[in-house]
Amino acid sequence: MAQKVVLFGFLLWMLTPNWSSAQEVAVYARSHTQFDDRNEYPVKLLEHALQTSGADIKLQSSQDIILQGRAINLIRNNQGIHVLWAMTSKERETELSPIRIPIYKGLIGWRLCIVHPNNIKKFARIHSLEDLRTITFVQGHDWPDLDIFQHNGLQVESNANYHSMFKMIEMERVDAFPRALIEIWPELETYSSLRAEPHLLIRYPAAVYYFVSRSNPSLYQAIKDGLEKMMANGEFTRLFNEFYLQAIERARLQERTVIDLENPLLPADTPLNNPRLWYANP
Repeated sequence: MAQKVVLFGFLLWMLTPNWSSAQEVAVYARSHTQFDDRNEYPVKLLEHALQTSGADIKLQSSQDIILQGRAINLIRNNQGIHVLWAMTSKERETELSPIRIPIYKGLIGWRLCIVHPNNIKKFARIHSLEDLRTITFVQGHDWPDLDIFQHNGLQVESNANYHSMFKMIEMERVDAFPRALIEIWPELETYSSLRAEPHLLIRYPAAVYYFVSRSNPSLYQAIKDGLEKMMANGEFTRLFNEFYLQAIERARLQERTVIDLENPLLPADTPLNNPRLWYANP
């Protein structure tokens, strides 16, 4: 009798649909940064987008921190990573499929400068792009920003180590480390000896998108549909403001001299003419 019960239970288990195994899993590349909470917004936005789309896709983090270049290769070759967020460029849009909705509303290209307190007065004399060419900047050696600054004739030193760039400012080896206004404040809490330069806003058109493999159209469509629905119902802006409105207000944008740069890396398909996608300074 006991054997029949066991056999019946086994058959029932075999015939019952395994819904959990049917659920698709999307693994995102956990970025290389000291400030883990900087991943919170893009992850939460992505989770909400997938839920809003109605797709049965579960989001998971990669076990290891994965540098952006490697993550792009893993996604392109379908090697266990399915999505990342990164600043767009012509090259990246040929390798992967971009969901062309800028998740930071373009503010990734609105830059404030991290400086040593001794150098703040130097920036009060900067009013034009020509003036800006007297300043020495530092940027990551494989960041798109490096090419943008060099294209505009600015003096830039590159560094492969994120933390070393702050050290270069502390040691006054360079004048400024430009950071997006949505990034700068948590960094200054860690590097408390440095300051946010109060006079300038360096601005160039830039977008951070979610990218997926060209061979994963279902994930592409789910993210795109979810983000568009969130924009339509106001949830996108609500979540964005929850994370970044205070940082925007803290930047005191109306008091700054704006110097615009060209972005030669920006793809022609960037939806610059769609105002609902971009932050506009009130």
